[in-house]
Amino acid sequence: MTFDESVKYQESHEWARVDGDLVVVGISDYAQDELGDVVFVELPEVGSTLKKGDAFGVVESVKAASDLYLPVGGEIAEVNEALKDTPEKVNEAPFGDGWIIKVKAADTGELDALMDAAAYKTFTEGLED
Repeated sequence: MTFDESVKYQESHEWARVDGDLVVVGISDYAQDELGDVVFVELPEVGSTLKKGDAFGVVESVKAASDLYLPVGGEIAEVNEALKDTPEKVNEAPFGDGWIIKVKAADTGELDALMDAAAYKTFTEGLED
């Protein structure tokens, strides 16, 4: 299991990484592993504005479907169009080419409430029990 030190995590297994004036969002390696083979990713509309905690899409796998929740409020600036044809990128590179959206954050301070890699690793270990 990979826990990327450069991102922050939330309990619903999305990660967030500041990249210039945008926040890149995806799902964790733990989440993609739990889901299994991802077969579809529902993406939000570019330009839509959502609050932290709002559902912004769905990841569907052969085993389950899971809602995606925004770790930071703001405007959807970009979606990963490649996932429409190759949703398996979420499995192959959850912290790389498998990113899901980029958000123009209303308040990047909201990221301070998220877990770092060590805290998230401890959190996921607690889920195994």
